[in-house]
Amino acid sequence: MKMKIQWQYEFKGRKTSFESDWLDKEAVLPIVEDLTRGGRLKSAVIIDELANEWTVKEFTKLNAKLDEEPGEIEVYFDGGFDRQKQEAGLGIVIYYKQSGVKKRYRVNEHLMQMESNNEAEYAALYKAMELLEEIGVKQIPVTIIGDSQVVLKQLEGEWPCFDEQLNRWLDRVEAKIEALGIKPLYKSVDRRQNKEADKLANQALQRVFVNSHSVMS
Repeated sequence: MKMKIQWQYEFKGRKTSFESDWLDKEAVLPIVEDLTRGGRLKSAVIIDELANEWTVKEFTKLNAKLDEEPGEIEVYFDGGFDRQKQEAGLGIVIYYKQSGVKKRYRVNEHLMQMESNNEAEYAALYKAMELLEEIGVKQIPVTIIGDSQVVLKQLEGEWPCFDEQLNRWLDRVEAKIEALGIKPLYKSVDRRQNKEADKLANQALQRVFVNSHSVMS
């Protein structure tokens, strides 16, 4: 999660306020300590991307807790669809960091009685939200990456959704996002940049199933 520092600085009896750019949370305390050593830092507030604010003392405690929880979340999702069989393959890849360790979670799933490729994409994203809940993601920003313009634009509210079935999936995804308290950042990519999730979705259609949770070097 990114943070900003707002602080008051005193020089020759005059106080001036400053605000940093967005920083990795690991950089916050070293910068505050460096400012404090100069003797002119009068007060500081740390602000996260969800607009939460902490004093330095509060943030020091929070920082230790955040290290134990999943962070820096990137979710890749894709849905494959077999029109003749009305079947879908779901592919999800989640990258995150926990306790200083980078991890990857890869899962796919096969679903019957699907109506369209767009429904398969929504189902894949909903499955991804369930996996985020499983690993304990809550109250943080999450980057959601896919190659479905329809799903991403509808979730952003830029495109309307007139299909009743897709609307139901849209409501389910939004409800899960709200329940987790995450702040989604939607990122559209082409299929080449989504090849891991695409491969998993196609494997699911072929009944080749993957459930892998690994530490990355």
